[in-house]
Amino acid sequence: MNQRALLEVIALGPEDAVAAQAGGADRLELVADMAADGLTPPRATFAAIRAAVDIPLRVMLRAADGFAAGDAGDVAALCAAAEALRAEGAEEFVLGFLTPEGRPDLAAVTALAEVLDGCRWTFHRAIDRAVDRDALRRELAGLAGLDTYLTAGAADGVGAGLATLVAEQARTAADEPGYAPRILVGGGLTLAHLPELRAAGLDAFHIGGAARPGGWSAPVDAAAVREWRAALDVPVVAPV
Repeated sequence: MNQRALLEVIALGPEDAVAAQAGGADRLELVADMAADGLTPPRATFAAIRAAVDIPLRVMLRAADGFAAGDAGDVAALCAAAEALRAEGAEEFVLGFLTPEGRPDLAAVTALAEVLDGCRWTFHRAIDRAVDRDALRRELAGLAGLDTYLTAGAADGVGAGLATLVAEQARTAADEPGYAPRILVGGGLTLAHLPELRAAGLDAFHIGGAARPGGWSAPVDAAAVREWRAALDVPVVAPV
């Protein structure tokens, strides 16, 4: 029996959240300011979305565009934001920071993981900018709560990263060290990519702009999400 593939949709507010759930989304990634590629949403926005839908929510922890966490004060502020969101009821998160050399910023990531105290979280597409993807996974292995990598397989998007995604899924299936977290495919993902990815065993997908035919200034369209849900509900045929 084929396991239902997970579909995660970016939501900026309650209207997005309601439409995404109506279209068949399994989970939402909550962000603010997509002009900066997604920042931490206000506590009040999280509360409004949590009240509007009953599917899981992962909340972005990111204060500025790019993949740098900033200085100690910036990290402390982000930790405080995480604490406030947890107090509001947030239970799942998204984060990821690199050093200027492209290695994981272990100080920032560890500080946030400690504040999250076992809450489940995704390391986002910072992995696609890392100087060494395999080393990053091994350095982060064992951090409490880390259960997902959001990745396109390449900085330029899924089209360029297909081979990497397929290879990493094989390493996850083989239980290699550092490859236990689930791969959530996102970043330039299109419906045309799904057959190859699903045939390789990938079963979690993330969309943002694809859920908004009218662009980022328009809300999530339930019909667009429903098209993705239908495509993901087609049974995977194993290679002969």
